[in-house]
Amino acid sequence: MSTTTENAPFEGLDAADFAFTRRTWVDAAPALVYELVSEVSAISRWSPDADDVAFDPDAGPWGGAWFSGRNRRNGEVWTSRSQIVRADPGTAFGFVVGGAENGIVHWEWTLTPQGRGTVVQQSWRLLRLDPVLGATRADLDALRRHMTVSVESTLVALAEWLAEER
Repeated sequence: MSTTTENAPFEGLDAADFAFTRRTWVDAAPALVYELVSEVSAISRWSPDADDVAFDPDAGPWGGAWFSGRNRRNGEVWTSRSQIVRADPGTAFGFVVGGAENGIVHWEWTLTPQGRGTVVQQSWRLLRLDPVLGATRADLDALRRHMTVSVESTLVALAEWLAEER
C-alpha cells in the first residue's frame, strides 16, 4: 500500500483537488466588468503575474478565439497560449491555457449583479496534471497557493481601478 506524501510523484493525485474560487464586489455593472475582463490585453492592469497579453490577429473575445500572454512566477517568465471556452457577455468569460482540446488550466470569470454593482468571481482549476506545473503534491500545493494570492490581488486591483475610474 502506497501513500501520497508531500514529495511523492503526482501519479496518484487528482487534478480536481487543485482548484479554487475567489470573489469580490465591484462598483460597476456586469456589462462593464465583462468588457474589461474579456479584453485580455487589459489583464496586466490588475494581474501581478501576466502581461503582454494579446488576441491572435483577427481574434477577439468570442468562443474558440486564441490569445497569448507572458506569465511570471518564482523568477521564471514564459509565454502561454489560451483558448476562450466561454464568452457570455455580462455573465461569464472563461479560457483554457493550452486550448479546449488538451488544456492544462481552466480560468473563469463569473459576474452576478448585486445592488448597484457586481459580484466578480474568478475560478482557477487544473484540468490535468503535467510536470510543467510541478511533479509533487508539494509543488502543486505551492502553485495553487501562488495562484490564489495572484487572483486575490487581481480582484482587489480590479475593484480599486473601477472605483478610481468612476
